[in-house]
Amino acid sequence: MEIIHNGVELAAVGLEALAVVIMIFFILFGTARWLWHSMSKFEAAYENYRLVLGKTLLIGLELLVAADIIRTVALDMTLLNIGLLACLVAVRTFLGWTLTVEVEGRWPWQRS
Repeated sequence: MEIIHNGVELAAVGLEALAVVIMIFFILFGTARWLWHSMSKFEAAYENYRLVLGKTLLIGLELLVAADIIRTVALDMTLLNIGLLACLVAVRTFLGWTLTVEVEGRWPWQRS
């Protein structure tokens, strides 16, 4: 049982680390790309930069939610932890929706 517990904890920590690595990499990559392209066409480069940052944050948030769900459901399923998870998911869902509006210009449930 201890092996399963450690494996699930490792999976949750791995997802969190992956989220952080993805966000840092694409923020640095997007910033470097923006600096390079902004020399010639600033407006278009800025719009692309915003898209890269928004999509990066969305992916990172989704991975962090997945890690929280794994940790809560598989390891510490108490009423307090489930309530905290619900609050975290609600906040991150709201952030995801606002980022979607910012990136795509529409709510997630609206047609493009």
